[in-house]
Amino acid sequence: MPHSTSPEAPDNVMDEDGYLPDAPSATIEALDAPKEKEFMLQDTAKDNVKLEDLFNDNDDDDEEFSSSGVSGEPPSSSPLQKPPQLAPAAKYSDPEVMLAFYQRLFPFRCLFQWLNHSMKPSNDFGHREFAFTLQNDAYLRYQSFPSSDLLRRDILRLNPSRFEIGPVYTSNPRDRKTLRKSSAFKPKAKELVFDIDLTDYDEIRTCCDKANICRKCWSFVTMAIRVVDRALRVDFGFEHIMWVYSGRRGAHAWISDPRARNMEDQKRKAIAGYLELIKGGAQSGKKVNVKRPLHPHLARSLDILKEHFQTDILEDQDPWAKPDKTERLLQLLPDKTLNDALRKKWDAAPYRSSTSKWADIDAVAKSGASKNLDGKALLEAKQDIVLEYTYPRLDVEVSKKQIHLLKSPFVVHPGTGRVCVPIDTKKVEAFDPLSVPTVTQLLGEIDRWDAEMKKPEQEEGMKRVPDYEKTSLKPFVDYFKTYVASLLKAEQGIKRERVDDDPMEF
Repeated sequence: MPHSTSPEAPDNVMDEDGYLPDAPSATIEALDAPKEKEFMLQDTAKDNVKLEDLFNDNDDDDEEFSSSGVSGEPPSSSPLQKPPQLAPAAKYSDPEVMLAFYQRLFPFRCLFQWLNHSMKPSNDFGHREFAFTLQNDAYLRYQSFPSSDLLRRDILRLNPSRFEIGPVYTSNPRDRKTLRKSSAFKPKAKELVFDIDLTDYDEIRTCCDKANICRKCWSFVTMAIRVVDRALRVDFGFEHIMWVYSGRRGAHAWISDPRARNMEDQKRKAIAGYLELIKGGAQSGKKVNVKRPLHPHLARSLDILKEHFQTDILEDQDPWAKPDKTERLLQLLPDKTLNDALRKKWDAAPYRSSTSKWADIDAVAKSGASKNLDGKALLEAKQDIVLEYTYPRLDVEVSKKQIHLLKSPFVVHPGTGRVCVPIDTKKVEAFDPLSVPTVTQLLGEIDRWDAEMKKPEQEEGMKRVPDYEKTSLKPFVDYFKTYVASLLKAEQGIKRERVDDDPMEF
């Protein structure tokens, strides 16, 4: 599905899997203004936030997660001391469900450390744009926060149905209207991001279409992650890459290496172009046109994708089982005489499986049906077919500009209720989008855990357990924490090198 928007498109139009238009909106800013004033008043007058509170990021505690299993410990300093009570038949779209999720399960502190690249608050986080979609579909852009606690407090106050992450600006996004020159407010950094959406595969997937997915067509996302992740690491040297499930039918890649974050738009466009291969719409002809010998990236990708082609494409998708689809396959082969022989064979058995038809190509070619057949051209055509049906179909527009906003990890998808969890690339083949927990499932798991642990014989001396550890969200949060710890360690090494190289050091 295309993510780019025309200048005339409404500014609050967004893709349900997380991408938002990049053009600032006067309407949105006007809507945003009263909220900014309210936030500023709360920060100064009402809440009287102390400077030391902004820097209170002790990573040794988990007080960002509430817990009801506490024995002899003070309550959390959360703005909401008591978790909201849910109706027995509450749905994931209900505001009280979202409020309970943000209060009890969302990893605010880890998100802060990921975007801030340090334990100590800095402009990497303070000048970062957040955009909120409220329960009434109002859309607030240019929100910013000095610390994770203030982000958490405002999200609990506004209770958005979802929120997106934008770039780091040269000035605080909340101060943009007070700047004398508009040039003083511009994006300066943003993770390099990539978007994979299964609707871009609708012309070749046979099991589902549109927003629907199943385990069979999820293999397209698995293939894309394997190819793109390998290229980003091997060809560009990026190390800190996190893949996140979009909550329904896709995945997003966030590259947090300093070199990626500070990359200007022209370089982002170049990398997106490097990874783009499939060109042309559903009605176009040959979509893969590459020179030989194959570029090392394409040769490596072909090696990765060949194993998927036999099972995930020929067997599971069976793309040429129907006679009308068979013509598409014949269009991609280079020899007319060979095509005529194959057409005659398949007309006699029109619903022959795709696996059999693929094997027929070599069998008929070896039979001498075409006297002038170019074997090399046939091999290259078959390679191009493999690439057309397996190579990643990226929405490159999402990757080209710093100013794009993308749905935050760990928010809840409004259409499915599933949490946008990170994907462990070491276990990418085992990731099942249909088993990702929903928000109501998670809150139910907390209730069941609490009911079990509150038995009299188990209550004495019980240690507090963060709510997320009571649920199936735990492995995803733990993975996120490990990823962020690795990023912070690398960032500290970079800063230490800068200090060591300082010529002014005595």
